Amino acid sequence: MNPMVPGLTGGKMSASDPDSKIDILDSAAAIKKKLKKAFCEPGNVKENGVLAFAQHVLFPILEGREFVINRHEKYGGPVSFTDYKSLEEAYAKEEVFPLDLKNAVADELNKLLEPIRKKFESDTEIQKVLKVAYPSETPAAKPAEKDVDISRLDIRVGHIISAEKHPNADSLYVEKIDIGTSEPRTVISGLARYLELDELRDRMVLVICNMKPVNMRGVKSEAMLLAASKDDKVEPLEPPQGSKPGDKVFVEGFDQSEPDEVLNPKKKVFEQVQEDLLTSSEQVATFRGVPLRTSLGEVKAASLVDAVIR
Repeated sequence: MNPMVPGLTGGKMSASDPDSKIDILDSAAAIKKKLKKAFCEPGNVKENGVLAFAQHVLFPILEGREFVINRHEKYGGPVSFTDYKSLEEAYAKEEVFPLDLKNAVADELNKLLEPIRKKFESDTEIQKVLKVAYPSETPAAKPAEKDVDISRLDIRVGHIISAEKHPNADSLYVEKIDIGTSEPRTVISGLARYLELDELRDRMVLVICNMKPVNMRGVKSEAMLLAASKDDKVEPLEPPQGSKPGDKVFVEGFDQSEPDEVLNPKKKVFEQVQEDLLTSSEQVATFRGVPLRTSLGEVKAASLVDAVIR
C-alpha cells in the first residue's frame, strides 16, 4: 500500500484544494508557485508535504543519484544528498532552510514531469481521452465572495515589547507585540538569519492581526510581522513617526469594507494579496502601486526599493 503523503498546505492532500497537491500536467510555473506557498516549517519533518514529496516521489526515482540543493554561497553553497534519511536529518537540525528545499524539490519535480507534459501537448488522442474521462462540468452557483484585496487583512501598527530566540528553532524569534489591545500578541518570525534581537526590541512595526493562530515548533503564533525582502536582506516595515500601537493601516481605494475576522488558510487570501505587495523606488510600501498608510502618513522600508513584502 502506498503511504499517505501530506498535502503541501499542511494536513491531508485534498482534490478540492489544488494548492495541496501536484498534478502531473501542472506547468513548471504552477509547480514553482505551489512549492513557494507550501507549508514548510523550519525543522519540522513530521507534517511537511515538501519533504514527503522528496521522500516518496523523488528519492525512489533518483535511485542513488544526488539530490542537489543549490544555496547561496553565503549560506554554505550547494549541498547534495544521496538518500532521504540524510536530508531529513539535515532539515531537522535546520542545516537546510525551507526556501532552499522548496526550490530544489520544484526543480526535480519539473525535470520529472517535463517529458510527460511534452507528450501530452503533442498527443491529441491522449487529450481526447482526458476530456472523456474528466468532462468539464458547470459548477453550482456559490454565494458571492468578497474581492481578494488588502482590505481583507487587519493590518495594525505594533510595538515590539520583547524579542527572544525560539526555544526549539534557531532560525526563529519569538516576539511579544503590543497592538493596542489589552494583551500583547505572540508572534513567531523567521528573522534570526537577518536581524539581531536588539534590532527588534522596542521597534515599531506592522502586524497582520487576523491570521489564524498556528503552532510553530511548540509556540503559538497569533499574528504576522510584515517585512520587505530583497537579495538576502530583510527589513521590517516602519510606520510613520508618531504612530501608536493599534493604529490602523489602510490603502486608499481599498478601504470600503471591514477585514475578515480570521483569514481562512485554505482560501489563500494573504498569499494572493502578497503577490501585489512591493516597495516603490522611494521605499514606500504599496499594494498594486498604491501606498500603505496610517492617518499620519505612508509606511516605508528603511532602505529596500522594489522589494517584495511578506
